[in-house]
Amino acid sequence: MLGLMQNRALVLPNIFHRAERYFGHKPVVTATAGDTVSTSTIADVCGQVRRLATALDALGIGDDARVGTFCWNTEQHLALYFAAPCTGRVLHTVNIRLFTEQIVFVVNHARDEIMFVDRSLLPVLWPLAEKLSTVKYFVVIDDGSADSVPDDSRVLRYEQLLSDNEPYEGEFDVRDENTAAAMCYTSGTTGNPKGVVYSHRSTVLQALATLAADVLGLSERDVVMPIVPMFHVNSWGLPYAALLTGSGLVLPGPNMTPKALVTLLADHKVTVTAGVPTIWMGIAPLLGDYDLSGLRIILSGGSAVPTALSQRYLRAIGVPITQIWGMTETSPVATLCTPRTHHEGLSEDERLRVQARQGPPVPLVQLRVCDPATGAEVPWDNSSTGEVQAAGPWIASAYYESTDHETSFTDDGWLRTGDVAVCDEYGSVLLVDRTKDLVKSGGEWISSVHLENEIMAHPKVSEAAVIAIPHERWVERPLACVVVKAGESLTAEEVIEHLEPRVAKWWLPEAVEFIDAVPKTSVGKFSKKTLRAQFENYRLAEGGSSGMQ
Repeated sequence: MLGLMQNRALVLPNIFHRAERYFGHKPVVTATAGDTVSTSTIADVCGQVRRLATALDALGIGDDARVGTFCWNTEQHLALYFAAPCTGRVLHTVNIRLFTEQIVFVVNHARDEIMFVDRSLLPVLWPLAEKLSTVKYFVVIDDGSADSVPDDSRVLRYEQLLSDNEPYEGEFDVRDENTAAAMCYTSGTTGNPKGVVYSHRSTVLQALATLAADVLGLSERDVVMPIVPMFHVNSWGLPYAALLTGSGLVLPGPNMTPKALVTLLADHKVTVTAGVPTIWMGIAPLLGDYDLSGLRIILSGGSAVPTALSQRYLRAIGVPITQIWGMTETSPVATLCTPRTHHEGLSEDERLRVQARQGPPVPLVQLRVCDPATGAEVPWDNSSTGEVQAAGPWIASAYYESTDHETSFTDDGWLRTGDVAVCDEYGSVLLVDRTKDLVKSGGEWISSVHLENEIMAHPKVSEAAVIAIPHERWVERPLACVVVKAGESLTAEEVIEHLEPRVAKWWLPEAVEFIDAVPKTSVGKFSKKTLRAQFENYRLAEGGSSGMQ
């Protein structure tokens, strides 16, 4: 027996037409490269979408073509989020922080036919133009930058393109919800980046889940400021969710300095914001200077949030940092750590420890923690470690035109994330490390993430990263790479003394090296690959000296 419900596809035109009809009056604020702020509306953005739809047809961009973007978080980028998929094309947001050879690889691998680029980013993209073999046009968006625009027949102006084309009339129609809507490439920490292709169905379902009370509880009353880039995993799905529910949007544009960001948060009474931990570290010293009373949730993902940082926000503005976990392959929201009934009655310190977890999976996502050797699930006892594996309607099943399937997916179709975690009795995940970042000392595992969090709790420490270094007796031992706050002084002995009451004795770093800054990946995570290369000749000798050899 079949249900007697209408079979309507879950496609992005549903979100577009709802936003256009019901929320056209809601504000969309964009900061420009010229330190000005422009305010438009969802109706204005929808108007751009309709003109872009006609323009893409007029330029002869294929029905199933990839539409590349090389842009900051702006209203024009938001328009492209809908113009490409609502016309049956595929949005390809290119990470502007990839190495140049990786940019060339992903654009050519995706076979982008057209690239939309912010004027301030032209100096990065245009020198690569001759290597981008499939790109027919480069459409320059004026973001207030003074950078020159090449005199080339392939170069078009966004504003002129809109004015030259009438808006598309009628409703957008995508019949198959499994049609590709967008694609994003992994950050390529090992080998070339891999393409992840999101369907209309997966995108709509995740946007709906974001509205759930135990996820973000996003509503029409919210003002959302996604600091996480729109070129990275669709800005964690926030642009789609915001238009689905009619939230106001504040888009920070190219000025990502802490002062610029916190000013936007305060001036526009932002209620929901999201970014990686390095963003919140940069803003932390400014918390006392701005009215952030509008904020109700601060999301952080990409890497673990130090408990001390979350505590600093809680005490300064009354809102802790909420952990979110996912990856390009999970669209990315897979878990979110919100308070539950069994947390009632906890002290502030206990609550902060809970909030340091990545949390339980959001609705419709399944997670399991498995022994990587045997494949068997480990107990939910908060101590047994294993690899996190994920399944669900917005979890990747394969990579775009890639043979890397066997090592990334299990035989029964679950995504192997490469993250090592423990799980408590309530299903709340706590990441211990990446499989490649664990330190195996004398046959026992040491969590580099846990050590980093404890080191960064020291009041004189700005950043810290821990990597494994070869050791004559124990095979590997931890090396702590520490960044001291400006104007402070710190010794290796003080770091060890700080750690002694906080971790097991055998976890204590064998050595501490002070560095100017922890290198970052293209998405703002600590680049331990870079640190390992920097200290590849470092040796830890039993009973001997430590250092570069």
